[in-house]
Amino acid sequence: MYLLYNISIHLFGLAIRLASLFNPKAKEWVKGRKHYFSHLPESTKPVLWFHCASLGEFDMAIPVMHEMRVSHPNHTILVTFFSPSGMQHYHKRNHPADLVLYLPIDTPKNAKRFVSHFKPEKAFFVKYEFWANYLDALKKSGTSVFSICTLLRPEHRFFRWYGGFFRRSLRNFDHFYVQNEATKSLLHSIGIKHVSITGDTRYDKVIETRDKRERNPRIEEFLQGQQAVIFGSTWPQDEAIILPWIEINPTIKCIIAPHNIDAAHVQSLKRALGESCIRFTEKDTKDCQVLILDTIGHLSSAYGSAKIAYVGGGFSGKLHNILEPAVYGIPVLFGPKFNRFPEAQQFIDAGIGFSVSDTKSLSARITDVTSRLSEIKNEADALIQQNAGAAVRIAEHQQLNFPA
Repeated sequence: MYLLYNISIHLFGLAIRLASLFNPKAKEWVKGRKHYFSHLPESTKPVLWFHCASLGEFDMAIPVMHEMRVSHPNHTILVTFFSPSGMQHYHKRNHPADLVLYLPIDTPKNAKRFVSHFKPEKAFFVKYEFWANYLDALKKSGTSVFSICTLLRPEHRFFRWYGGFFRRSLRNFDHFYVQNEATKSLLHSIGIKHVSITGDTRYDKVIETRDKRERNPRIEEFLQGQQAVIFGSTWPQDEAIILPWIEINPTIKCIIAPHNIDAAHVQSLKRALGESCIRFTEKDTKDCQVLILDTIGHLSSAYGSAKIAYVGGGFSGKLHNILEPAVYGIPVLFGPKFNRFPEAQQFIDAGIGFSVSDTKSLSARITDVTSRLSEIKNEADALIQQNAGAAVRIAEHQQLNFPA
């Protein structure tokens, strides 16, 4: 299996290089790793390494990084990304990272060279990141290795009949800080006992974002004192049920933040909405029903101006961050494919999250929650506070069990 794994890694790298000939994201992925080891930065201090697949995992890591900065003030915090989206947008976050790089693909040679270069004292892999060769290299180097915000499901390869190789890789971790009891039970079922349920650090991140929120003059100008229904991180499947609802509710202010903000997609939304909409980046100040957020970085604070939020991705099984609106105490709607996101079911059980499948159910649900906003706010505030503190729990366990 080890040989097959390494062959698949090399084939994966080849596939991305071929894709880079016509795919901009793949091209950026390849460009970011070109001549990688010839210009790696040095660190004269001990290194704490955080690896994140992309920007969402980086948001999970940030609260832990802040805590580790306090307890390890003389260390370098190194962050690596697998995806270009992380590298392109991490600087828009408030973070304590000192070095931020791409991670080379998981070949034995790359892993050995990377680990030998930085000699991390501790390594933290976020959520789903389990690269076998890097884990082996770290363990051989004497690095303490941790998984934070771990979230596993029975269908993951570790729990399949063919998963022996991958299960062995998991045993390279010194400790797992998991999100829920289900993940702990799955790890226990394969003999891994060094597990703590610490929760989801994104609760800490959204609380910080809310508390540091600054007014946005452009959005305030658009709202003119009203509260909006915000449709965040929407995909075409979401927009197919959203646009008809907007059309039949012309007096309600709406903000749409599409996941894809390229010019062609934003222009297609403008055509569909006609004269009733304006883009965030436009200088026109005419009074409109709909504002299209055609930028990155404004959505999380915009939720503070909403009375109801709809979060996209729930028609493809790639639901976006529903904690961002919930931290403002508002009801959160989303599509029907949310099984991979335990927080969605938690929201539904608490009465602050609601799944919709078409324009009719969207309309009915918005009417329903509009009459219960105060009640829902109380429930949302309570849920957020109950789940806060994951980063502190991880840091306290680190200080007690894995001191520097």
